[in-house]
Amino acid sequence: MSILILLAASFVMFNLVALSTDPLEDLRSSNNPNKQQLIEARIQLANLDVAPPLRWAMWVGGAAKCLIPFANACDLGTTFQGAPVTDVLPIAMVSTIQMVTAALLLAILFGISTGILSALRENSGFDVSFTVLSLFLYSLPSFLAAALLKNFVAIGFNDFLQDPVIPIVVAVIVGIVVALIVQAVVGGDARRRITSGGASFVLTPGLLLYMSGTGWFLTPGFGPVGIIVLSAGAALGVTVLIAGIHQRRALLTAGIVAVAGIISYFALQGLFDVSTFATIGILFVVALAVGFAAGFFVGGDDRAQNMRIGVLVAVIISVIILIDRFMQSFPGYMEDMNGRPIATVGSSTPGYAPDNMWRVGLDVFFHLLLPTISLLTISFAGYTRYARAGMIEVLSQDYVRTARAKGMPERVVVVRHAFRNVLIPITTLVATDLGGLLGGAIITEFIFAIPGMGALFQRSLGPGDLYPVMGYFIVIAFMAILFNFLADLAYAALDPRVRVR
Repeated sequence: MSILILLAASFVMFNLVALSTDPLEDLRSSNNPNKQQLIEARIQLANLDVAPPLRWAMWVGGAAKCLIPFANACDLGTTFQGAPVTDVLPIAMVSTIQMVTAALLLAILFGISTGILSALRENSGFDVSFTVLSLFLYSLPSFLAAALLKNFVAIGFNDFLQDPVIPIVVAVIVGIVVALIVQAVVGGDARRRITSGGASFVLTPGLLLYMSGTGWFLTPGFGPVGIIVLSAGAALGVTVLIAGIHQRRALLTAGIVAVAGIISYFALQGLFDVSTFATIGILFVVALAVGFAAGFFVGGDDRAQNMRIGVLVAVIISVIILIDRFMQSFPGYMEDMNGRPIATVGSSTPGYAPDNMWRVGLDVFFHLLLPTISLLTISFAGYTRYARAGMIEVLSQDYVRTARAKGMPERVVVVRHAFRNVLIPITTLVATDLGGLLGGAIITEFIFAIPGMGALFQRSLGPGDLYPVMGYFIVIAFMAILFNFLADLAYAALDPRVRVR
């Protein structure tokens, strides 16, 4: 069915573009003395003397060769400039896939977390505030979000870095906002809310003023103490969330992984200086193996749960260490960028080729930061609303009331019973949201001048350069069909009533 859908959709797309554009219009209006020769060359290059349905059949024949492994015979046509689409498309795909993948993952993470918290604090100030925020972001056009980000985030933060001093009044206001959010998330009785909110109100301004006074914004980093505290916090937080603080084996598993991560941080600093992206990939695999092994050997009766805890703690600590190493390279990158790191155009700095992979990563990060945030606003609200509505509905089901009646902790009821069922409709949303993000990327890439697939599509559609348009289409169609197929398989893992035979 997926193959038939792909063929039918490609036929419609091919003929719509072929019949609605004039690929020779720019040459006919040209004053070039060899205009006729150029017209004939383009007709021959793009097979314009062949009827569109037959041209589609020829294109499908060339595209089918892409399925032959190791044949190197893939043929998706050529552009009007004579460049094979198979050479142009991968270059355009890199920026778009980086941006869309980051936006999708962040939207899923923050959207689901916020939605579940809103459901658990239904009709509270937190719930109402984030409901309003999600609806505002949902109604915000992507081009307007991009323009606001360029003006207020890029320009504003770059100007701030020229003299990174936070006034006391600003620090206090931020502390009040953070305190209100924290006390709403923590919930509970008035004493618990006041304690959590008060601690946040004291710590947040103090931390901001410390960062401002020590010049942290120009020389950022967690430092050894920060790595130790964050690693211990990650181990404790994951254990509390998944197993509970009283599960000693789970706590021991997380502690072993945290200690291994802290030791690795100090031991690998020299290796990080000469690392490549391949080296980082190998180290990440080793970290996953350590987490898996710790859970396996310490796990006891609940070995599967402890292996999940070990792997998750390993992932979080690995990310913390990588972020710290990137931040250590920030002063050098700031100097290379003349003190204005956040970019508003392009996917990388032209001609920037440092011998340091960390600065290369920072360059890509700061170029794709604003476009990713812009795309994030498109789908964040959807995940928040779906997660909230799903959690409220699931928490009212009979099996949840039964679990609570048995005396199970609220953490177990939410994480093990309710959360899994909430993910079922969200799985469908992820599959459909990918197409929406890729569609929004066309506008976002235009505003930020990113040479991605959206720019390739827009640049090719106007003059009727058909084959690059079809290259863009085949990638999006394949991704949409693939994710829907994966969503069907995910139902079997999330819902025991579904069986794949």
